[in-house]
Order: sequence, then structure tokens, then C-alpha cells
Amino acid sequence: MSRLTRAKTSAALLSGAIPLETSSRGRQSRWRLSLFWRTFFLLALLLIGSILAWLQTLRALEFEPRAFQTAQQIASLVNLSRAALIHSDAIARVSLIKTMREQEGVRIVPREPGDKFEPFDTDALGQRISLELRSKLGPGTELANSVNQEEGLWVGFVIDGDNYWMRTNRDRFNRMAGRTWIIWLITAAALSLAGAAVIARLINRPLKQLSFAASRVREGDFNASTLDETVATSEIRAVNIGFNRMSQKLAKIEQDRAIMLAGISHDLRTPLARLRLETELSVADPEARANMVTDIAQLDAIIGKFLEYARPDKVELSSVVLREVVDACLFNVRNRPDMRINLDLSEDLVVLADAVELGRVISNLLENAGRYGKSVHTGVAQVDIAAKARDKWVLIRVRDHGIGVSEAQLENLTKPFYRGEAARTAANGAGLGLAIVEKVVLRMGGTFALSNTSSGGLAANIKLQRAPTA
Repeated sequence: MSRLTRAKTSAALLSGAIPLETSSRGRQSRWRLSLFWRTFFLLALLLIGSILAWLQTLRALEFEPRAFQTAQQIASLVNLSRAALIHSDAIARVSLIKTMREQEGVRIVPREPGDKFEPFDTDALGQRISLELRSKLGPGTELANSVNQEEGLWVGFVIDGDNYWMRTNRDRFNRMAGRTWIIWLITAAALSLAGAAVIARLINRPLKQLSFAASRVREGDFNASTLDETVATSEIRAVNIGFNRMSQKLAKIEQDRAIMLAGISHDLRTPLARLRLETELSVADPEARANMVTDIAQLDAIIGKFLEYARPDKVELSSVVLREVVDACLFNVRNRPDMRINLDLSEDLVVLADAVELGRVISNLLENAGRYGKSVHTGVAQVDIAAKARDKWVLIRVRDHGIGVSEAQLENLTKPFYRGEAARTAANGAGLGLAIVEKVVLRMGGTFALSNTSSGGLAANIKLQRAPTA
């Protein structure tokens, strides 16, 4: 999003035209998956698909042997029963049938023309068993799941021209190993999912550590961002070593910057102070002396801007009464004849901020408005400061009634060292005021945007966190 877009959005926030949070972005973020879950789901899908493919392959390979084995067992039982009945006399046949029923669970009854039976070949395996059984026992063979509503494994066969039914227990022939397949499938799936979770965690862990370390570096905590350089994976070890070296380099740069800033403050401001004193004492012409003092003061102010912009990003937030900070900033400009301040903020607005940093923000905005927001008719800069609370935020607006800036320049005003046409002509600053404001507001957890107002002038829109009430 460009600064121009953010400016329009912030202006709309202050006017109450749109809600503080964009719900569509929140809905999109809720549906985003982390790297761990994305890797886990992809691995799980791959493994489960592979398991199902292997399961189907094994079942296809087992189908023919299982059908042949089951038909062979049934045919053997029928042939043994037929041979025993054929070679026994009438009295022994009755005793044999009784013994087979009691000890072997095999019952042989005559087959009547009116018997009603349910065919056995209702699926592919049943049809294959029936076909194989007829080839072994003859074309008159029947295989049924029930006869006259009595369930079991029924085989119809012929003995000396007479038709018989032989009933046996279905469990004697493992027709389908469905439970075994399900148990095996669940076990394999569980192990695969556990393996996918372990693999996803191993992949995600170094990236998560890297993300945490990067966030600590972003916050300026270089000591807490050291990654393990002894990991077994060579690629991750190389990344960790490179990141640690980068972090050490940034820490050294930060340290050098602090030393440089201290040197600038001491080495430049001290001779400037002496030069100002010598100018006031030695230059006889009052106008020339005043001009030289003004130039020296401007140099000192520019050095101060550089120091402010280069400050470290660490800031401690606390509850700050907004009106007190604004009143302290207005104390320095209360006697300026070229500025008129209008306040519209209550006494009880409390924000989470650093009082010194927030004062620096307000002062920079007042200085910018007083320098570039003067009316072309009166030469006076009229500045309005307004603030109001909304939910968990406090919205602050500082606006002038000057000529404003063009839309092309608006998005560049917060860039360091950028100055608009009016500022460039005046040449009174380093182009860091608004850049400092944006940087300070962002590190206090807020947002900053600039916008042109409909009635003329430039408006600075700030959104800071509202301090919790006691």
C-alpha cells in the first residue's frame, strides 16, 4: 500500500467513514496455514494415497488365490461327505449324518423343489468361487447364503441322482478378510500420520527458529538472535552460520553508529557554540551578527534532526496524558506571532507512548505546520490539533490551513531528506522532520499518514494505542 493510500485511509479513520480494522484481511489471515500444517497435510495426503494404492493392489493380487482356495475347501468337504454317504448302508448313513452334524457342524438334508435360497454369488468374489466350485463338482452345483431363511453356507450337490443340501458354518471359510484389512489400514495410516508430523516438525523447526531470530534482530536484540551452528543438516547449518554473522555485523554497525552519533554531538556542537559566542562578541554590524547567529542555530538544528532520526528503535511505552504533552509542546510556540493554535482534545485522553518521543512528534508537526502552513493572505499559520478515542485507539490530527501539497509529492513527504517545493525554496531544514515523526510513531506501535484536506491545508493523522483504564 502506498503512502498516498495510507493517507486517505487514515483521514477516513479520523472522520469515522470506515472502521478501524479491515475485516476482509482478518478473514483471509484466519484461513492461512502455517508451514508445519501445510507440510503435514501434503505428506499425509501422499502417504494415505500410497497406502490405498497398495491396499488395492494387494487385494487384486489376493483375489484369485482366495477364490481358488475357498472353492477347493468347499469342494473337498462336499466330496468327502458324498463319498462317506455313498459307501455306507442305510443304518450307518443315519449315524454318519448325525455325527457330522454334532462334531463337524455339517448338516445334510434333502433338497426339495420348493426350497427358497439366496444365491451366494452376489459379489465378484462369490461369483468367482461359484464358478470354480461348479467346475469341480459339476454343473448341478448350487452355492447359497441361506435356504428357507436359514442362514449359513449351503452347497447343493447330487448323490446317485438325488439332490441334497449341505450346510456348514460360514466362518470355516474366510471369505473376506475385511476386518484384517481395516485394522492394517488404520495402523498404517496412524503410523504414516505420525511420521508426517515428525517430518513436518523437523522441516518447520529451523525455519521457526530463524523467524524468531529475525524478529529479535528487527527489534534490535542482537544477543538473543544466535542460531545453533552445530546442527547435523549442512544446509541449515550454513543458513544459521550466515545469519549469525549477519547479526554480528549489524550489532557492530549499531555500535559504530552510537559511537559516531556521540562524536557528532561532541565534535560539532561544541565548536558551533564557541563560534556563536565569538560571533556575538566580535561582529560589530548587528544585522550581520544576527544573520550569522541564525545560520549557526540552523546548523545546530540540522545536527539535532540527524541525531533524532538516527536514534535506536528501542522505546518503553507507558501511560501518557496526551493533553499534558501537547501543552508542553505549545509552551515553546505560544509567543510566536505567525502561529495560531486551536485545540480540541479532552483532558482524560491517555495513550500508550513515550512522553519524550511523543513530544518530539508533536513538536516536529508544529514546526512543519508553522514553517510551511502559513496562509497566503495573512502570513499566519493556523494549526488545529484534535484528538478523540475510538475503541482501543486514540486518533490525533494536526492540520494547517496552508496551500497543502500536490498529490504527487504527498507520498514522498515522509521519505528521509525529501523536501517539497516550498521547503526546498526556503532551504531551512534537512528534510527529516516528517520522516522522524513516522519513524517514532511506528516504533510506538501506531500509524502515521498525511493527507490534503478538502478545505485546504495538510493534515497529519496519527493513531496510537489507548492506555487501559485502571
